Amino acid sequence: MASLEKKKDSRMIAGALIVLALYLSPLVILGEDAHIRVHDNLDSNLAWYKVLANSGEMMGDVDARIPQIINGQLQRNAFGTEYTLIVWLYALLPTMAAYTLSQAITRFAAFLGMYLLLKKHLLPDSRMSSITVLSALAFALTPFWPSGMLSTLGMPLALWAFLNIRNGERGWVNYLVLTLLPFYSSIVLGFFFFITMMGIFWLTDVLRGRGWNWRFLLSIAYMTFVYLLLDYRLVYSFLFDQEPNSRDEYFHARLSFFDSVRLTFKNYLLGHTHVLTLHTLVILPVIFTALFMIWKRNSWREEKVFTFLFVLNFLLSLWYAFWFYKGWLPLTERFHFLDTFNFARYHFVRPLILYLLFALGLKVLWHAGGGGKKAVSWLGAAQVIVLLLGNDEIVYRNKPSVKEFYAVEQFSDVKDYIGLSQEEYRVASLGLHPAISQYNGFYTLDTYNNFYPLTYKRQFRKIIEKELEKSRRLRIYFDEWGGRCYLYSAELGKHYSFKKTSRKKIEKLELNTEQFKQMGGRYILSALPIQNAADNRLELEKVFHSDTSAWKIHLYRAI
Repeated sequence: MASLEKKKDSRMIAGALIVLALYLSPLVILGEDAHIRVHDNLDSNLAWYKVLANSGEMMGDVDARIPQIINGQLQRNAFGTEYTLIVWLYALLPTMAAYTLSQAITRFAAFLGMYLLLKKHLLPDSRMSSITVLSALAFALTPFWPSGMLSTLGMPLALWAFLNIRNGERGWVNYLVLTLLPFYSSIVLGFFFFITMMGIFWLTDVLRGRGWNWRFLLSIAYMTFVYLLLDYRLVYSFLFDQEPNSRDEYFHARLSFFDSVRLTFKNYLLGHTHVLTLHTLVILPVIFTALFMIWKRNSWREEKVFTFLFVLNFLLSLWYAFWFYKGWLPLTERFHFLDTFNFARYHFVRPLILYLLFALGLKVLWHAGGGGKKAVSWLGAAQVIVLLLGNDEIVYRNKPSVKEFYAVEQFSDVKDYIGLSQEEYRVASLGLHPAISQYNGFYTLDTYNNFYPLTYKRQFRKIIEKELEKSRRLRIYFDEWGGRCYLYSAELGKHYSFKKTSRKKIEKLELNTEQFKQMGGRYILSALPIQNAADNRLELEKVFHSDTSAWKIHLYRAI
């Protein structure tokens, strides 16, 4: 009987791996013609990796600068540590090869981690292998933020190792996991919050009389040490860099109590863009059905892990939303780090918790027998289908492909037309993400980065000052965050991707062109025609068209 269960488990694992491979196949088959996420991906990180690789500062000192961006004032530290392996993937491989490999590494590691965690610690009954495999597969298919790598999807593997150590295991594999995960994840994009929760877990054990368990505590401290050692640039910037930066003007505590409550339920029901779980249609009904069954049978003690995770899941959404509550203002004014570090990200642990709840909820249904037992596999498969339909190639099919977005041929034509070495002049983009110019080697005055000198932010603001005066929304967006240091137009608002099919025109632009020129600016690459270009002391040089690009580039020269 045991061997039959083992064979069934192996077949299901093989099937899950095939589904994962099929999920990744559009990236392999289409390459640069694939459609992937733009926000915080194509518009930023993928271009940053290329800029970093070409900068000669991959291993630069902590005070090194990136010459291609904002007149060489962007700190090397803004691009993170060179000991995160993702930066080397993009340095050594073409963009889409690196992206595809990173996706594969992350998703297969996510499947392995969730499978091991459920199989050993939560669902050891071999008769429930279908729940284990389907839950692990579903977790691995979640549309995580690509440059987060294993920052969230690596948490099950870390929890598996920590629980093994907590239970007294001395195997080297556990410590190998805790050593390797930091090389393919980020402490500020997930694991800081996971590790502090592990610390609370350890403290709870102590308070409950389970002993001090020094090995468990030391394993938590060890993983923390590895992260801090690898991300030494972050540690240096946080502790020793005294130069005021754009985050010093970041202001997060602005929501009313009612808006915070509304955001709580929005996050609880729909999730967050950087840690999407697509849990609304299938997982939430399973969770609430399981909760009803637990209540009906009064089996709270037997299902205490499920009950704890259910409460924790809601508390994390509550914490996320109320982090932006204006009641924090007195504390943020007194303790500046509460503004510069995003403590709302404890909700980054929610993907782990939601999919554990899903697996445990299916277990409750399975134990109910009858129709519940029969529904388990169908519900697991239904969630997998929801996630398959969330494949980037489907979701972003109406967005530019990678090739169309970066428009390498078109921007090469622009470069050739200008005819100067790219380091001899500076450009900025309008109605277009500056990451596109950066990806193509142009030196830009604009940027998307949330960690750059405050003096530069204020210099750049003078260029767009009149446009900010026209729009309260843009003014708050730039002044109280400023991560997108862009050429804003009040007519365009917070839209930066006007495709060549757009008929929109910019009619009332007011830029401080003199300030633009003083900062080294010579050309503006606009996705749209500027009707009053002469009023802004801009002269249209040429319009660039391309069949392989999503854009129509209007090249304006400052005169």
